Amino acid sequence: MTALEAVKLIKDGDTLATSGFVGTGFAEELAIALEKRFLETAEPKQLTLVYAAGQGDGQSRGLNHLGHEGLIKRVIGGHWGLVPALGTLARQNRIEAYNLPQGVITHLYRDIAAHKPGTITHVGLHTFVDPRVEGGKINSKTTEDIIEVVNLAGKEYLFYKAFPIHVAFLRGTTADEQGNISMEHEALVLESLAIAQAVKNSGGVVIVQVKRLTARHMLSPQLIKIPSILVDCVVVAQAENHPQTFGEYYNPNYTGETRTIADGLPILHLDARKVMARRAAFELQENAIVNLGIGTPEGIASVAYEEAILHSFTMTIEPGGIGGIPAAGLSFGAVADADAIIDQPAQFDFYDGGGLDQAFLGMAQADKFGNVNVSRFASRMTGAGGFINISQNAKQVFFMGTFTSGDQEFFIENGHIQIFCEGTQRKFVEHVHHLTFNGQYALRKGQKVLYITERAVFQLTTEGMLLIEIAPDIDLSKDILANMDFVPLISPNLRRMDECLFKAIPMGLKQRLLN
Repeated sequence: MTALEAVKLIKDGDTLATSGFVGTGFAEELAIALEKRFLETAEPKQLTLVYAAGQGDGQSRGLNHLGHEGLIKRVIGGHWGLVPALGTLARQNRIEAYNLPQGVITHLYRDIAAHKPGTITHVGLHTFVDPRVEGGKINSKTTEDIIEVVNLAGKEYLFYKAFPIHVAFLRGTTADEQGNISMEHEALVLESLAIAQAVKNSGGVVIVQVKRLTARHMLSPQLIKIPSILVDCVVVAQAENHPQTFGEYYNPNYTGETRTIADGLPILHLDARKVMARRAAFELQENAIVNLGIGTPEGIASVAYEEAILHSFTMTIEPGGIGGIPAAGLSFGAVADADAIIDQPAQFDFYDGGGLDQAFLGMAQADKFGNVNVSRFASRMTGAGGFINISQNAKQVFFMGTFTSGDQEFFIENGHIQIFCEGTQRKFVEHVHHLTFNGQYALRKGQKVLYITERAVFQLTTEGMLLIEIAPDIDLSKDILANMDFVPLISPNLRRMDECLFKAIPMGLKQRLLN
């Protein structure tokens, strides 16, 4: 049927689940049709929206189509930063709003499908998701407790309650006449199967947007990702509403049809971001399984390529990519030359169980206890995404961010760094504004935790934050301590960051790694 016909099946008060990661795998045609129906008829009303990863471009696409008061009553989302239309409603207290860990939501779909009471996991303990802190609620209009602390076999866990889901918006490449869905041109599989099963077993309607139809699939049945028994409606999208990602219409490197050209990744310009990526790359371990977060940590892949160590470890991305080269920007989540693409819930099974050796993540604020905030700043809610799953479970965690933020100016050349203009906002504060990562909980679990900036490196210890390195030409009092809200511990063996980090030529990291 058409998209407009399909969205007429949605009733007032339904719960809608959507799949996608940024723009990859998002059913844009269906979201446009739902928005059009609501604006023209004021129906359907009072929907509950559930989604795991951030699905939008930070402007008008993705779930931003659904950012209308009256259309949405409640949102349970993993990441809010890419959907400002919904974020505005939450900030203005016009909808109920929750932020739960991305991986937990993907697992909750499976538990809803199996008619389990909910998801029991350690993920989220001692963060803002913990009901003893905020319970994942992000405004005062949100009052219902949907998470409980439970004790099993002498250990604490969080219990995320299940609920029925009435409608699914999913996406594939090809549908046959029976409704079997393959994803040969999709960059990710995501949680499509889990959502379809959850909705079908809730007695709901599964709507799938596709690129094309065929009389019968000529592919192996193993390539059918959503079987016809789970599909109620198929909508063939207009080409402009079915890009592979929000950054690229179609890249065959993301599906294994072609391999990247010999030139490989672009070499980063020598700036603060590259200095941090280089210092982080010093920590890479041979044969390690690694996760790179969005933003500054993405630069590690470029540094690893430049230093000829890209294949010394395996990069993974939380929506399911294993190996290869993670994409950036609005294609983040896709992977060129991947070894494998697995379901997102399965990737989080691996992460939650401690499969990650190393995680390199962003850092917006850190405090004297080693806590980190990446999820909320004043009234702006960005959300945690997969950050909590990853940071709580990787064996080693490296947080990366400039020492201050807002209009800072650096000059980096020939092994030296000069700060011409200091940032207007401090990142090292007395107490973080939102508890996305609990430093003391990490220490109790035995995690190694470092905080890497362009001018200093800190290590988390049981006594607090320990300054272990400062950059050449940086004054400890003027450039470090004067720009922090607390006084860190200072290592008696405080050393200078390697000058090679601040030079335009390669660092010889391959030989360092071999040594």
